[in-house]
Amino acid sequence: MASDHLWSSQSLPSTQSIAQSIASTLSPGVSTPSSWTGNNPWNRGTPDTSPPSSRSGSPDLKPTASVDKAHQEYLLHRSRICGPTAAVIAYHNPQIVVNVVDLNEQRVAAWNSSHLPIHEEGLLKVVRTARDGTLDTTVVLPGLGDPVELKARQPNLVFSTNVVSAIAEADVVFICVNTPTKTHGVGAGSMADVSAVEGATKTVAKNAREGTIIVEKSTVPCGTARMVQDILRYHRPEISFEVLSNPEFLAEGTAVDNLMHPDRILIGSAQTLPGLQAAAALKDVYAAWVPAARIVTVNTFSSELAKLIANTMLAQRISSINAVSAICEEIGLGADVDDVSLAIGKDTRLGSKFLHAGVGFGGSCFEKDILNLAYLASELHLHVVADYWLGVLRINEYQRQRFARRVVRELNGSLRGKKISVLGFAFKDGTNDTRNSIAVHIIKDLAEEMPREIAIFDPGCAPADILDEIQRIGLKDSQLERIKICTGWRDSVQDASAICVLTQWKQFRGSQVGRPVGTVKDVKRVDDCLLRSLHEESLTEMKILDLEEVARYDGSALTDDPLGRLQPLSPCPKDCSGCELGVKTGLEEETVDWVEVASMMQEPRWVFDGRNAVDSLELQGLGFRVRGIGKGPMVA
Repeated sequence: MASDHLWSSQSLPSTQSIAQSIASTLSPGVSTPSSWTGNNPWNRGTPDTSPPSSRSGSPDLKPTASVDKAHQEYLLHRSRICGPTAAVIAYHNPQIVVNVVDLNEQRVAAWNSSHLPIHEEGLLKVVRTARDGTLDTTVVLPGLGDPVELKARQPNLVFSTNVVSAIAEADVVFICVNTPTKTHGVGAGSMADVSAVEGATKTVAKNAREGTIIVEKSTVPCGTARMVQDILRYHRPEISFEVLSNPEFLAEGTAVDNLMHPDRILIGSAQTLPGLQAAAALKDVYAAWVPAARIVTVNTFSSELAKLIANTMLAQRISSINAVSAICEEIGLGADVDDVSLAIGKDTRLGSKFLHAGVGFGGSCFEKDILNLAYLASELHLHVVADYWLGVLRINEYQRQRFARRVVRELNGSLRGKKISVLGFAFKDGTNDTRNSIAVHIIKDLAEEMPREIAIFDPGCAPADILDEIQRIGLKDSQLERIKICTGWRDSVQDASAICVLTQWKQFRGSQVGRPVGTVKDVKRVDDCLLRSLHEESLTEMKILDLEEVARYDGSALTDDPLGRLQPLSPCPKDCSGCELGVKTGLEEETVDWVEVASMMQEPRWVFDGRNAVDSLELQGLGFRVRGIGKGPMVA
């Protein structure tokens, strides 16, 4: 833990003395103190000018009498702490102690187990390294010369429910709470609900010591830092706290890699001497592994706005290429959206990222942030600007509706008596996040056609999470009873008339996936820089990662712990719910055998590829009728 001295922004600590506390899901729904209501930019008393939602029920625009309870249960069940961020900071600087605190005992228990509450490749290893510490180990590899001794690392990442004590001991407090779209009242369906931020800030204000730096980590409306500052001033008028904005720019499915190798770290602060000093202190924390040129410092409100703009512009690119895909499908001249994407992606002014056409974007960020930005523009009476951003959502809604209509049209205008297989439910591959997935909306549209069965399989999602999300979209009982969640792809495709590929999991791509991975990849060599650093007194975690890459490709088997550093995992109790949910049958990782699928389906065998993930020519050769995104009908 950090030294006992108190410090303020005028007397900056070294990074070694910074203890970090992550406050998550603290007392959501706390009422606003009367002393700062007037300063809240979101309570101006103006008419409700928020634009309509992009779709019925997204966000929930039809609250019932139990909406508050349901909303709290939803947050309790699905909201997640910023685990990767905390873990990476602890991972790279073992002299910093990181306390991650949450009121949800079940969630904390999951973070302290081998069953983390979120799925991210490499996350468990990062958490284990910082949470459990490592062993003394000796590394002997060809090209290294003498054996290299790696000293044991002491644990410095703690997950607990000790909210008050963790905040009281911290030098820096990150507020990482959910900011969903409001479901009722002013701005319902568009405005971000910052009540959890209010509650967390109130708890921090009552318990933080003088000089503590408060950091917004949540995605928040522009101006939230002022609200946080007002709450702090209301509860502790005798103390001046610095409030920073440090939004996260990570992509689910690649979060650990994004955090290890970020393209930028954004820190917003007041443009005063204390504010700039606080920003410099936080910059020193990230400097343990992030090059200084990638750490950008701006004013607080530019930082808050930049996060919203980044997400909305990424969504804009997706909607733009999806609009092009509709033209490619209807033009009838053989235009292929993949060819168009390749051509325009070569333009250095545009780049190739986020130009992959698909059935649309989902998830918990893009739609929410676009609605938030459109609401802000509308409140500022910039209605043309609001309409511009809402157009991105309209294209997204149109794309998924167009996909569902095409399924119905190609199956002779009716799904009665037919089974539809849905492969993929997570909003993207590499994650188990089902929130606001594209699949759930398409399933709703298909369910309205009253098919015999909609059979869903996703290799990364727990059936309970899939069911939970489906139950939120307002299907009738007669529609819900037609939906089946499968534990393997065979159950999903058996006797199906059509398959809808809605998540780009590698398991769905077919025989190409079966080829050895890494056979043509260059083996990482021991470079001179790495050799010079191997015998330093203390290797950085980044250097150890380089050494792991050498060991991983030098050995015959791939492993997450090629150097043998990790502590053994503690055995789970007999009644471990994580073990019950995580039992593997071997089906989850199995590649779909399209030859076998062809023998299991009803004629004619349709594949509607919403992610352009499968090999259309290969499937067509097997007798499938294939419809991709942005591609006209293929002639056999």
